[in-house]
Amino acid sequence: MTADVWRQIESFAGYAFAKGHSASYAVESYQSLFLKAYYPLEYMVATVNNGGGFYRVELYIHEARMHGAEILPPCVNQSDGYTKIYGKDIYLGFHLVKDLEGRVIERMLFERSRGGVFLNLDDLVKRMEISLEQLSILIRVGGFRFTGLNKKELMWKAHFLLGNTKKSSANPTLFNVDYKQFTLPKLSFSLMEDAFDEMELVGFPLVNPFSLVKGDFKSTLCVKDLRKCVGRVVTIMGYLIAIKNTSTSNGGRMNFGTFIDLDGAFIDTVHFPPSAAKWPFRGRGVYTITGKVVEEYDFQSIEVMMMEKERYIDDPRYSTTVE
Repeated sequence: MTADVWRQIESFAGYAFAKGHSASYAVESYQSLFLKAYYPLEYMVATVNNGGGFYRVELYIHEARMHGAEILPPCVNQSDGYTKIYGKDIYLGFHLVKDLEGRVIERMLFERSRGGVFLNLDDLVKRMEISLEQLSILIRVGGFRFTGLNKKELMWKAHFLLGNTKKSSANPTLFNVDYKQFTLPKLSFSLMEDAFDEMELVGFPLVNPFSLVKGDFKSTLCVKDLRKCVGRVVTIMGYLIAIKNTSTSNGGRMNFGTFIDLDGAFIDTVHFPPSAAKWPFRGRGVYTITGKVVEEYDFQSIEVMMMEKERYIDDPRYSTTVE
C-alpha cells in the first residue's frame, strides 16, 4: 500500500505545483482575459511593449488589426521608444526598429519634447545630431510620412544635407541658415517598397502578407469553410505564424503549425513524420497547404499531405525608374 501511494505521488509530481502558485496564476489569467475582452487594443499594445508572449510581436499586431486598429509605422512626431495608441491608431515604437541606436531615439524624443514636433526632414537635421546611416533608417521605416514626400525623395534630401559630413552637428546658431535646395526629377515609388523595408527593419510587413505573393492564388478557401469539408482533402493558403516540434512514440519527428488564412483566422495543421520530412517548413512566408480536414471536439484542423512555400514578388526597391 505504501509503495502504491508513493508511485501515485511520484507520477503526479511531474506536473503538480503548489496551491498558492495555482491561485496566483488564476488571478493573473482572469485579469488578462478581462483586459483582452474589454480593452483589446490596449492589451495588445501592452503585450507588444512587453516583448510579446508565446508568439512573436507580429501576431499581436495582427490581433489588434482584427479588432479594428490601424497599424502605422514609427513616426518621428507621433511615436515613442515603445508602441503607442491614440484611439484606434497604433504607432509602432522605435524599439522595434532594427539597427536604430538607443541614443538616437533618446536624443530625438528629448529634442521633440524641448522644441516641439519636427516640421520636416530639414528641421530634424538642424535640431539634433544624427548620422546619415541613422537618418536613412528613420526614412526607410516611414518616420517622415507626414511630410508627403516619398522615401526616394527623402533619401536624396538626406544625402544633400549630410552627404559630405556624414553627421549633422546640431550646433545652436543665432540665425537659421537654409540648406541649398535642389530640384529633383519625379521619382517613381511603389507601396510594396514599404513592405520590404518593414520586413527588413521591423521584421514583418504592415500590409497583408498575401498581397506579396507572386502570381495567382492557388486557393481562396478559408477556415470558415472547413466545417463543411471534414473528411475531405482540401487546399488552403496560410501565412506561417508558429511551429511546434515534437516526436512520436517511436522517435519520429513531427510538427504542429499555426497559420493565418486570407480572412485573418487561425489555421491549425498537423504534420506527421512522412509529411514533415518531405514537405518541411522553409521559414516565414505564405504557404499553400493540401491535406485532410479532421475534426475533434467541434474544432477543425488539417492533416498535411503536401505543403509548398509561395514566392514573394521581386523586391521593387532595386528597380528604380525616373519619370
